[in-house]
Amino acid sequence: MHVARTLVLATLLAGASFAYAGTAQAAGEISCRMTFEMHGWSVFYKRADGSGNVRCSNGQHLHVHLRSRGGGLTAGEYSITGVGKFSGIFNIDSILGTYVTGGAHAGAANTARGTVMTKGNVSLALKGTGKGWNLGIDFGKFTISR
Repeated sequence: MHVARTLVLATLLAGASFAYAGTAQAAGEISCRMTFEMHGWSVFYKRADGSGNVRCSNGQHLHVHLRSRGGGLTAGEYSITGVGKFSGIFNIDSILGTYVTGGAHAGAANTARGTVMTKGNVSLALKGTGKGWNLGIDFGKFTISR
């Protein structure tokens, strides 16, 4: 009887470990891409707001609100559309939150911008083009919310 219980317990534990291994593999890193549009201005204080759509390789998608706040030696007014690529993502909810930003920018009439930002282990690289003018060096935060 003791042997039978041991065999049943061993079979259950083996099945549970296979189920756990399958779940762990399914929960691997995914790639996520965001298309976005932002409008902003700056005179020492930088402010921009916008929206975006995120799609991930596992089929998850999310409409998001974007908010950028910061400051520095900066001035301008602009409207940008572009694309962002995330890394370090295991679930689409990982993209939400506040990222640290910093950089230099310049543009007149047609403007282009590229920025890389981080939030813990998650990174976001943005690139976009648009209309407006801007000049400066700034730092701040970039928030993605539902």
